[in-house]
Amino acid sequence: MDLLLDGLKKAIELIFSGDQEVFEITGLTLKVCLISILISTIIGLPLGMLLGLTRFKGRKILLIFINIGLGLPPVVAGLWITMLLWRSGPLGDFALLYSPAAIIMAQVLVSLPIVTSLTCTAFQQISEKMLLQIKALGATRMQTLFILIKQLKMAILAAIMAGFGRVIAEVGAAMMVGGNIQGDTRILTTTIVMEVSKGNFDIALALSFILLSVALLITAALTFLQQRKRIS
Repeated sequence: MDLLLDGLKKAIELIFSGDQEVFEITGLTLKVCLISILISTIIGLPLGMLLGLTRFKGRKILLIFINIGLGLPPVVAGLWITMLLWRSGPLGDFALLYSPAAIIMAQVLVSLPIVTSLTCTAFQQISEKMLLQIKALGATRMQTLFILIKQLKMAILAAIMAGFGRVIAEVGAAMMVGGNIQGDTRILTTTIVMEVSKGNFDIALALSFILLSVALLITAALTFLQQRKRIS
């Protein structure tokens, strides 16, 4: 209990003392996580809608791979991205390994299947009667899609929150492709692991409280948006 209290006190000290390194690490964590979930949302939502509303050759195989991705171990994602960005890899000439861009790529790889699968599941639940009613009213394809999105906005936001929860907690892949380089690729999760390995449990706990606070604030904002739209 004393260790937890010491960690909380340390977290407050780090925040209010204006520790530059902590702010940089927290800022980079927010940056890579928000960009990652934005990319996953931009790709995953349309793909999930397509898989949920249409039938085409190879659809079931694609769904199988997406569902396999739901349980993709982060270290496997990190290994694949590392091989892709290695000097002798397909994208080695871009020198992206051990950079924030590499962390974003790894986080997209682990969060995209979540957003896509949950979106697909939501759109698969749409009844045939609703689709027939919308068509009977003379709605165009774009109008139909807009109506469906409006009907399923809560499920869509839930998919985004689930994807964000995955990236904000990610450590294995980020450590592997980012290298946890001070001032460059060090984020909260990888810093916590490093401090624990050094035996600095007070600092690790302090950073964990900061990470939880960041996750709580963003999740609360998304939840508020979800429930606010429900009321409206």
